[in-house]
Amino acid sequence: MKAIYYRRIDTKIGRLLLASGEKGLCRIALPGEEEKRFLDDLKKFYGNCLLWDEDAEGEKSPINRKAQKELLLYLDGKLKQFSIPLDMRGTDFQKKVWCELLKIPYGKVATYGDIARAVGKPGASRAVGGASHKNPIPIVVPCHRVVGANGSLVGYGGGLELKKKLLDLESAPRKACTKENTVMILKQEE
Repeated sequence: MKAIYYRRIDTKIGRLLLASGEKGLCRIALPGEEEKRFLDDLKKFYGNCLLWDEDAEGEKSPINRKAQKELLLYLDGKLKQFSIPLDMRGTDFQKKVWCELLKIPYGKVATYGDIARAVGKPGASRAVGGASHKNPIPIVVPCHRVVGANGSLVGYGGGLELKKKLLDLESAPRKACTKENTVMILKQEE
């Protein structure tokens, strides 16, 4: 039986819940998300697995240990690129969107339309928003770096206040996004 290890970490933005399996980090719950929902999501995506509460049981996952260290460094402004292995579960479309989100550099933003074009579905901005909302590994898979076409803060599972804090931490510009300054962000990593 597969084991999914999870732990709670207190950070300057509030309590996060982290979970990982043998392949990588698979879930982060943002502050305010109920632990029951977090655990239900793990059961839904991993089926018949052992949920191992590291805080209660003692045994620790090296992936969660690394994730905790990197998240704390990121939130202190000392880390710009995560190196944690990821185990993302979702539809093919969701995984394409999440992979594009990983290409948005620290301190930069892209629009939902930019991501839609990058995944080959130029008219699918709303579907990109839906996939971003279902991102199981926020912060590490930076859905907070996606903004409205005019640079406005729209939609974030942790709330717009948290999205603003994360963008402010990265000093990401939120002025009007144009095709010239956002598509280049996605293409420079290719």
